[in-house]
Amino acid sequence: MSDSTALDSFLDKWRARWPEWRSAEIFVLPPHRRVCVAWFALLQEFEDAMNIAGDPLPADAKLAWWGQELRDWAGHRSRHPLGRILEPQAAPWESLADTLPDLIAARETSADPAQAFGHLRAYAAAVVAVENALMAGQSGESAIQAVVAQTLYARAAALGDAALWATPAPGQDTAEALLGRWPAPSEAARERRLWSALARQRLQRRGSDGSAAPMASPLRLLLASWRAARG
Repeated sequence: MSDSTALDSFLDKWRARWPEWRSAEIFVLPPHRRVCVAWFALLQEFEDAMNIAGDPLPADAKLAWWGQELRDWAGHRSRHPLGRILEPQAAPWESLADTLPDLIAARETSADPAQAFGHLRAYAAAVVAVENALMAGQSGESAIQAVVAQTLYARAAALGDAALWATPAPGQDTAEALLGRWPAPSEAARERRLWSALARQRLQRRGSDGSAAPMASPLRLLLASWRAARG
């Protein structure tokens, strides 16, 4: 497989998981779209390693490999196809690498939402710092909390609500607990605001049993994307 084909396979894997992006991408400047999708595809690789079912050792090894890869990007060396796009970008890759072990710790079921959010805060802050460098966002607590919430939502979607915490707030189900701690990240980069809005819409539309709902209509997707793009 050529480098170009391997790269496209990672980008297409993310696009296949997020078909709604076709509606949102029109609000991203064309020169920025490939970097944006490459970055989101990288985060998906991290999430998949966190949300492994069964023997965790291969996923642990994968995260350790990614940690070294990110440190090499800081020295302008890369081996992974995504590095062809991301490595030339000046970003705090080493700081992100330092937080990848938090994804292993986050596999443990937390006691409650507050603990679950706390486990991923340092990782989310590192993600936001990279996004600020890649996409001209700004640091802020709402951006960090939005990344945590979206990461936890990805875990629930992959493994079920029980993988998050033992007990949500009294009278709340998992979706309510997540949405209640998922702010609109107004100071975040536009690309993050768009992806966050799409993920929130998925969570709001899911079934009472946690099942995924059909994709929203093109008009609803366009409206949600427009609002997110405005900030």
